[in-house]
Amino acid sequence: MSLYERHGGDHVEHPVLVVALDGWVDAGLGADGAISALLAVRPTELVATFDSDPLIDQRARRPVVHLVDGINEGLTWPVIQMRTGTDATGADVCYLIGPEPDFHWPAFAVDTVELARSLGVRMVVGLGAFPAPAPHTRPVRLAATAPPASADLVPMLGTVRGSLDVPSGIWGVLELAFGDAGVPTVGLWARVPHYVAGMAFPAASAALVDGLAQVADLTLDTAGLHAEADTTIRQVDDLIARSDEHTAMVRKLEESVDSAEGNPLDIGTIPTGEELADELERYLRQIPGPDDSGPDQPFEGH
Repeated sequence: MSLYERHGGDHVEHPVLVVALDGWVDAGLGADGAISALLAVRPTELVATFDSDPLIDQRARRPVVHLVDGINEGLTWPVIQMRTGTDATGADVCYLIGPEPDFHWPAFAVDTVELARSLGVRMVVGLGAFPAPAPHTRPVRLAATAPPASADLVPMLGTVRGSLDVPSGIWGVLELAFGDAGVPTVGLWARVPHYVAGMAFPAASAALVDGLAQVADLTLDTAGLHAEADTTIRQVDDLIARSDEHTAMVRKLEESVDSAEGNPLDIGTIPTGEELADELERYLRQIPGPDDSGPDQPFEGH
């Protein structure tokens, strides 16, 4: 029995499928900001919804109850859905969004591949972001992952050198499933400065959308994200400049990253000074944004 219900999408032609399921690593809300920006540009149409009952732990991802004067007006349940839209030239793009499933990952991957095949998906791109020993003063670099059949896509974006074993999110399962199905597949991971990983960092979102446009040959507008990124970086610059210790930390990160060019994960070059990074992150969280009125407001926009 299928885990999804089809609602539309019969008109799409050879779309790119963008996967951004929340619940796993997303430092600086990189993927969240990227998918939000993509969905906000043009109207999208619902293609399919997945059955939440067998996939979602409702106690971990509780529905939202709507109360009006004490009256329960209904619930909004967490749902995984696929939507379709277009880029600036009219090319079709599908989006798999919603919460990462808690259960039945292999079955979910099988059904997602089946759904994608029915839509004629030509490429699958996953979005994510992870905290890294990188300074905010350098452009956000991407690290790519791919199944063996799509290894040629990795050098276009950033190669992860060496051997690394890390816990996987649902993207790791989908990546292999689409690879086995013969669909070109690549995961894009933005490297977010670890001392701002708990805040919204639009530069990561902009880098992900730019990477998506490059690898999937799409025309996507990132002007708004880059403008937000410039504002955020100026705010962080101002905070860093107030502390000689933090300034020294950033300089050390700059030296480390500059010397490790070509190694997106900086394996083996992580600098010391984590205590300073933790202190800075706590400090940044207390800084008001442009619309806040007091120091107790969080800096992040989400």
